[in-house]
Amino acid sequence: MLENYVPILIFMIIGVLLGIIAPTLGYLLGPKRPNPAKLSSYECGFDTFSDARMPFDVRFYLVAILFIIFDLETAFLVPWAVVFRQLGWFGIGVMGLFLGILVVGFIYEWKKGALEWE
Repeated sequence: MLENYVPILIFMIIGVLLGIIAPTLGYLLGPKRPNPAKLSSYECGFDTFSDARMPFDVRFYLVAILFIIFDLETAFLVPWAVVFRQLGWFGIGVMGLFLGILVVGFIYEWKKGALEWE
């Protein structure tokens, strides 16, 4: 019975070894040219100007929610379109309900002003 799990064990051992060996080889064989810009905590081109713990504006979170809404919509529409003919009217109704819920979320985002950036 346990012999059925030997390939999985071998696969896990190879994965762990590659996960350890590849970065180690990259570190050992890679070029070592330290640069003040590379060693700085920020590489965006300017110095920090405020505390990193300052609160974000709620619009950042609304944009993130908007992205999730449309990302999920695409992720669920593609498999639904593949089996569209087998689902029949039930599948159309369920997808209509799903899209309706997404539209409610989109309207909420619109009313909160997440689509308008000042």
